[in-house]
Amino acid sequence: MPKEKTTYVCQSCGAVSPRWQGKCPACEEWNTIVEEVAEEEGPHARASIVSSAEPIPITEGSLELPPRASTGLDEFDRVLGGGIVPGSLILVGGDPGIGKSTLMLQVSHYLSRVNGRVLYVSGEESFDQTRLRAKRLGALHDHLFMLTETSVTSILKHIRSGDYACVVIDSIQAVYTPQLAAVPGSIGQVRECASEFMRVAKGMNLPVFLVGHVTKEGAIAGPRLLEHLVDTVLYFEGEGRQALRILRAVKNRFGSTNEIGVFEMRNTGLHEVPNPSALFLNERPEGVSGSIVYPSVEGTRPLLVEVQALVGEAHAGSPRRTVTGLNPNRISLLLAVLEKRAELHFADRDVFVNVAGGVRLDEPAADLPVAMALASSGQDRPVAPHVAAFGEIGLAGEIRAVDMVRQRVSEAAKFGFTRCIVPMACAKDAESAGAAVIPVTRLTEAIELALET
Repeated sequence: MPKEKTTYVCQSCGAVSPRWQGKCPACEEWNTIVEEVAEEEGPHARASIVSSAEPIPITEGSLELPPRASTGLDEFDRVLGGGIVPGSLILVGGDPGIGKSTLMLQVSHYLSRVNGRVLYVSGEESFDQTRLRAKRLGALHDHLFMLTETSVTSILKHIRSGDYACVVIDSIQAVYTPQLAAVPGSIGQVRECASEFMRVAKGMNLPVFLVGHVTKEGAIAGPRLLEHLVDTVLYFEGEGRQALRILRAVKNRFGSTNEIGVFEMRNTGLHEVPNPSALFLNERPEGVSGSIVYPSVEGTRPLLVEVQALVGEAHAGSPRRTVTGLNPNRISLLLAVLEKRAELHFADRDVFVNVAGGVRLDEPAADLPVAMALASSGQDRPVAPHVAAFGEIGLAGEIRAVDMVRQRVSEAAKFGFTRCIVPMACAKDAESAGAAVIPVTRLTEAIELALET
């Protein structure tokens, strides 16, 4: 509870007295001093985000969507839902060296050329180090301002004194507030610093990007509250030894969380991949068992990916189950269905499942291609050429309908796949989509149609 403080104020001249008196010592008026009780704010009191004297009806004001600012990268805009919303607080996380600073420096350069002054705060690199990277990326501009600072108080002072169109904090774990005695990067510091930047973003209607580190488990370091404070959480994923990078939204108050952006890391920075399907299928082997193409859908974008499976004899006692890019529990379920409904035995065999290119698949439509890849590798029978497949598998071995069938078949036909194995219930939706549609109702039927004789 806040503490109460009692003061005595003269209603005539406003003079403050330490105690009640009949006559004001300042204006010498009688019976003008009254007692006032005020609440003292505690040490953790903070100002409101936006000052509002009275409650406002939600129907008042403009109902039009706020204008969005482009980042200069269509793939980035796609993940954000169409661009940067004014006053939004965006958290960008990723492994060390994955390219977070490179991405934000390229975005800052574009915004400085188009929208005005941009402040890039670096708490982990010197001014010369950041300038060398900007020179290599071709991101030098007079409206891009660099600040090497870790104190939140000093950073906020510069933000409020300058007319900036965007602010980038690299990184949130490196800055600190002197109001707390904890070291930078601790739970209290990260939470308090993020709260301060959130107040600035909302109060000044200024978009703010926070760059965050990730833990060994892949989650953004710091308290889970950090993800609740921000408007958007983006993860920058990819293998450090590979050039492919994927930007994925796990939270977005202003757009979908199903969209992904695909980039390629080069010496000159990150470059967009407008046709990722061609990139994912570029090195796909032909005539090899355990490989099949799956037309996935990420948000509104159809994407062709290769699903691979390898089944071999177990030599270490208990069989191994290694899964990359898919839910391991879902793979266990599919193995049980294949054992029971298709009479394929995997109990004493090692099973490895992988999605090529570092893509992660979460939708149930990937069940059918995964099961067909397992059956292909287990029987050492390659999938017929130019065949793609998608569909959900039930515990009874039935093939269930999925959504966006026409878009999936059209994307497969664009890359030369002449046949698509699809669920019977949604086969009509894919008519005249460019490829021959093969409807199936049972898992055993799909396996026999797909595998070469």
